[in-house]
Amino acid sequence: MRSLPFLVTSMLLFCSPAQAWWDEGHMQIAYVAYKQLDPAVRDKADALLKLNPDYATWTAGAPSGMENVYAFVCAATWADDIKEKQNYLNGKVTDANAGQNVGYSDLSKHDYWHYKDILFSPDGTNLPAAPPVDAVIQLKKMIAVLPSSSGATDDLRSYDLVWMLHLVGDLHQPLHAVSRYTAHIAGADGDRGGNEEHVIPATGETIALHAYWDRIFGGYSSVFGAIYDATHNGISSITPNDAMARNIDPDAWAQESFELAKQNAYATPIRTDKTAVELTRDYETKARNVARSQAALAAARLANLLNQILR
Repeated sequence: MRSLPFLVTSMLLFCSPAQAWWDEGHMQIAYVAYKQLDPAVRDKADALLKLNPDYATWTAGAPSGMENVYAFVCAATWADDIKEKQNYLNGKVTDANAGQNVGYSDLSKHDYWHYKDILFSPDGTNLPAAPPVDAVIQLKKMIAVLPSSSGATDDLRSYDLVWMLHLVGDLHQPLHAVSRYTAHIAGADGDRGGNEEHVIPATGETIALHAYWDRIFGGYSSVFGAIYDATHNGISSITPNDAMARNIDPDAWAQESFELAKQNAYATPIRTDKTAVELTRDYETKARNVARSQAALAAARLANLLNQILR
């Protein structure tokens, strides 16, 4: 009973709502990665995160000694959180500043940084040119800037670290690496990573295929809840292949996710038009297994990436 106030307080510490794996998935990935960081690297990451304008919100009410953990876990949702901030503006991938990397003075939401659309068609539908800016392009810029030897300001390095915590997770969600074009869905953006197809899972509602995959880990979560889920039969119980975990090439991550999307996200009973389909038990079981494996791999790769460039 003495621990009850701490438990209640911890469960009330929420990050803002997010999308793409939704906040629960991103937070689990960040927590598992944080536990794998070298102590010196962890200290450098902690110091950089303190420069984020939302740092005080991330750590407000955190249990003593857990402030750094809470900040790191919450930081993984910041790139989605800014979509709800009134002072952040929408933009287009074709804008002149779409690929800029300038730090916290940048008040663009950069929605197009969250994915790498590898285009394909199962029926020979014509494909347009790929967008000029995507998650892989931006992540490579951030990786180059993050080492202290880059000469970049700490403001920019902090901004890039926060985005990296999110984008590594995004690139391991299969539908963040693909756009499918068919005779029935052949607009300029194709199916937008499964946003044009709709499915009916066992829960009974009709939702976009993309949203179905995004929410596999759950939606709005507390830091306490994400840590609990990650450590109690969550992704921390999965040990990724060591060789794969040491692959820190974002291009390779996107290609892997693209193949997983074709093999699993678009597997039967998914159609090539917009007709909502009822998902089978087999589809949903495979989807959960793929998501868990990808999240665990994302956590390991994020830790390995940061251990290399911040050491």
